[in-house]
Formats: sequence, structure tokens, C-alpha cells
Amino acid sequence: MPDRFSANASSLTAPASHGFAITPGDTADLPETTRAIYVGAGGTVTVRLASGATVTLADVPAGSLLPLRADRVLSTGTTAASLVGLS
Repeated sequence: MPDRFSANASSLTAPASHGFAITPGDTADLPETTRAIYVGAGGTVTVRLASGATVTLADVPAGSLLPLRADRVLSTGTTAASLVGLS
């Protein structure tokens, strides 16, 4: 199938072109920094952002799309599930 936008430069405001399942871990980085995280089953999400800051987002509803540049999703503090990294 042709991609008529293949010659366009990707940017943070462009739609994601790749996705991967996220398994939270306190020591393992994600395979790549996200541009967003999809939350399939609601709960709390604790991430380390690309800046190095760690933040906890409480009561994230299922089906949420979090526009975060994260390089790690921590298992400590994360209760949400079915997480997908988009880049």
C-alpha cells in the first residue's frame, strides 16, 4: 500500500508511526522514547520522562492517550495495564 506521506519529515505533532507493548519495570528502559502512551486498562501510571523527572499520574481512565515523552514506565506505582508506547 503506498504511503503518500513517506517523503514528509516526522515531527512530534505528526501521528505515531510505530507502537510497542510496554511492560513496566523499575530498571529497564523502554526500547525507544515515546511520543504518547495508550492506557488500555485504567489506573495509576508512573513514568520517567525524557528530562529525567519521574511523575505519577493517578486515576488515568481506560482508553486514555497520554502525550508523554517517556523513556521508562516504572512497575512501582503503576497499576494501569495494557500499556502501549507510540512513537
